[in-house]
Amino acid sequence: MSHTVIVAFGKGKEYEFKFTQGDLGGQTAEEARRWFDKEFVSLECEPSNPVGKVLIIDKVLNVAKYGGEARFAEAGGWAKDFTRNAALALGRDTIRVDLADFVIGY
Repeated sequence: MSHTVIVAFGKGKEYEFKFTQGDLGGQTAEEARRWFDKEFVSLECEPSNPVGKVLIIDKVLNVAKYGGEARFAEAGGWAKDFTRNAALALGRDTIRVDLADFVIGY
């Protein structure tokens, strides 16, 4: 199975990452959620909704936002970790993380 994750920061600022199931290295969805938990705290993200539980979708959006466009533009290890963990945590093979509208599409 192949995966595609697009992280968009606005018109003309889209970064596409493609990888296979084998690239996930046997990692689990729970490990991916823990990665987002760690990054959410490390980047000092502010919850979108200050009341209630922070959902995985909120963590994915905020980690991308606070991680910054530069990390995705350089397509280094952090960006690859982000996209692989997003695919696992959300359980989808195609994901669009749209930071301009602050939504995730499948």
